[in-house]
Amino acid sequence: MASYYYLLSSLPMLKADGEMPFGYNDFLEMCRSAVSDAKYAVLKNLTLSSKEGPLITEWTKFYTVLKQELTYQRNQRLGRQAQIPSQRDATVSKAAIAAVNSQNPLDAEKALIAFEFEKLDEIIGTHYFDDYALMGYALKLKLLERKNIFNQKNGKIELERIVNGLQQQIISTEQE
Repeated sequence: MASYYYLLSSLPMLKADGEMPFGYNDFLEMCRSAVSDAKYAVLKNLTLSSKEGPLITEWTKFYTVLKQELTYQRNQRLGRQAQIPSQRDATVSKAAIAAVNSQNPLDAEKALIAFEFEKLDEIIGTHYFDDYALMGYALKLKLLERKNIFNQKNGKIELERIVNGLQQQIISTEQE
């Protein structure tokens, strides 16, 4: 197992409610000289749904259960028939129910990211300078990258654009 003492000790701490200290591409550049070509390829192709790599197997099990539970809870809330997920976890169910029932979608997403950070911390455990720590850090960056997509100002602009488009369609239909 590779030793990443300098790399990992030089990276700033990531917090679910914090900002990205740098982009994922910058992180990859920092890793380029510190990791093997094979590990770099894994990092370069990493997504929240990846299935290969150290720590990733454990993360994938959790993330799959979370996605299935969210789908189930959303369908339940909408009154649709939904098959109960085959793998369930009480903690995951509780987080999914809270997110689905949240009045504010942004708050729900932030709560889910915080929950996912907690799970990553649990999986990483006492790994500080190895592949587990490196992959955990990379996944946390990916989560923060996803959080950055949700911008209230841009969301409001997009909502106004959609509403205006719908109003124009209604006006056009009424004039016909």
